[in-house]
Amino acid sequence: SPQSKIAKFTGGATGDYDFKVELISDEKLQVTHNALEAARLAANKVMSEIGETLFYSLLRVYPHVVLRENKMIATAGADRLQEGMRRAFGKPMGLAARIRPGQIILELHVKSAHLEKAKNAMRTASSKLPMTTSVKITPLKKELAKTVKQQ
Repeated sequence: SPQSKIAKFTGGATGDYDFKVELISDEKLQVTHNALEAARLAANKVMSEIGETLFYSLLRVYPHVVLRENKMIATAGADRLQEGMRRAFGKPMGLAARIRPGQIILELHVKSAHLEKAKNAMRTASSKLPMTTSVKITPLKKELAKTVKQQ
């Protein structure tokens, strides 16, 4: 099977953060490893503006599904090379992750000062994915639970 394009699944620094910001899928579909890596990079690029040590990012899906393609040739004389749908089990072309509605794709842990930056990062990452998504914010500390409800 092809090599996954996802370089790493965690980024930033682990630590004591105030909020967990999650990018959640609203649809059921397959997302290629290219799209997942693009979303991860986009989110990390926005977040690295505040500093590499002030956030923690986590990609929560893994591309297990092997995508295959039965190549068709559209040139003259191609009928000698081509078998049409005979033996149509294609060659591996890429990888994809199966995603369910409500599944967490990407997670960012931030301090309350950088909550808006994390929301922007999720918006940017969402534009790299072929589906509608929603952002969920969860406080990681009990005393912050009240501030989220007021927003």
